[in-house]
Amino acid sequence: MLVTGATGYIGGRLVPRLIDAGHEVRVLVRRADRLRDVPWAGSVDVVEGDLADRAAVDRAMAGIEVVYYLVHSMGGKDDFESIELSIARNVAASAREHGVGRIVYLGGLHPATERLSRHLRSRTEVGRILLDSGLPTIVLQAGVIIGSGSTSFEMIRHLTEVLPYMPAPRWVRSFIQPIAVRDVLHYLIRAAEVPPAVNRAFDIGGPDVYRYGQLMNGYAVEAGLPQRPIAALPVLTPWLAGQWVNLVTPIPRRLAVPIIESLQFDCVMREHDIDAVIPPPPEGLLPYRTAVRLALEREREGVVETSWRNAEVEGAPSDPLPSDPDWAGHTVYVDERERRSSAAPADLWRVIEGVGGENGWYSFPLAWALRGWVDKLTGGVGLRRGRRDPDRLHVGDAVDFWRVEAIERGTFLRLRAEMRVPGRAWLELGSSTAPDAAGSDYRQRAVFFPKGLSGRLYWWAIFPFHGIIFSGMANRITAEAEAEAAAPGRGSDER
Repeated sequence: MLVTGATGYIGGRLVPRLIDAGHEVRVLVRRADRLRDVPWAGSVDVVEGDLADRAAVDRAMAGIEVVYYLVHSMGGKDDFESIELSIARNVAASAREHGVGRIVYLGGLHPATERLSRHLRSRTEVGRILLDSGLPTIVLQAGVIIGSGSTSFEMIRHLTEVLPYMPAPRWVRSFIQPIAVRDVLHYLIRAAEVPPAVNRAFDIGGPDVYRYGQLMNGYAVEAGLPQRPIAALPVLTPWLAGQWVNLVTPIPRRLAVPIIESLQFDCVMREHDIDAVIPPPPEGLLPYRTAVRLALEREREGVVETSWRNAEVEGAPSDPLPSDPDWAGHTVYVDERERRSSAAPADLWRVIEGVGGENGWYSFPLAWALRGWVDKLTGGVGLRRGRRDPDRLHVGDAVDFWRVEAIERGTFLRLRAEMRVPGRAWLELGSSTAPDAAGSDYRQRAVFFPKGLSGRLYWWAIFPFHGIIFSGMANRITAEAEAEAAAPGRGSDER
């Protein structure tokens, strides 16, 4: 099987599932180094080249039985329509010449009579070219795809989390039929098994039809946020709305504008003929809010940001992947500090494991005390809880208003915040041998997952103090380790 668009949202999730199903998979990518961090890179045949280059396409097409066409331009050049149609003809001609048995294309759900946006029109024309290729082709037309990393889902996520009140364009009144990424992958994988006589487009969608504003409030409920009052304004053009979305979310304008242009129309299934060709999953299609819940599940488990981008992680299709764009996923704020210390790693670790309680937090005691009082006054645990043992920590131990979430004694400590904050927070402290074996390296990282607008405002309100608190903490911990190591009878061999 040949997968084009393997570095994209759907392709990156389809490839490992095709491999798991026992298929031999080849991918055509413009730059092979973009696959560096994906866990399945060593299990596929990689052809480097551009879909506009017929020679590269011919190299990729040799010996292929099924082609997955998963590419689509979301912005940039004014002539993207002509480029897309030219590429589709190139792929169709090469597939025909090499005797490919089936083409599977993921297009966009669209109304039959409305004047389409440029991007929906282009996707429809690409589907028509592939259907007219003379090869058995299935065009699956999907609307908003729900899963972490999907551009449409990320726009819902960021708009809902950032804006407590939604002055929105009139497209928030449009009807949308979303579909879970798990179900999109189900249809794509099963499409390869459809008899050759089937050559047509099919609408696919989940079981729910909502207005776009209802999608945002459904997300709010699953994310534990208040539902947002929404006012549909008739004056914002798609271009202006794109600038607005670009301003209040991290989604690039070149992606926001085409999505918004496509939302001017109702995007719901006009037929359900797919059921006779590819039955739904045995457990049924996922409802919208269930799909949102799955997309948020890993974040709810408290997985810290770097964990879910680890190349060894390959989870559910709704989980983030290393190949997803930087703006995909939950907003994460990070403050990182590193220091070199002349103390041995064991001496540095002794100070790290002794933080909190009577030893305090090695920086701006008044600020920590004030934060503890504020927490106590607002119903939190405050700083009075201290710690069970002054020297050693174990997973589950309380440390003032933190909780030990993970510890690798001698190298790594992760504390989860239990103070009252509008979101979730962690503090990570680590010690390792310096590269030149002279002393040690200290690593410190504060991670914050904001909840809604209040979480973002909280982070930026305390941001001016980070330079004092977190920098001072790193400096004082390393200095304390050096002082203890130099003190008589307190060398690194004490433990």
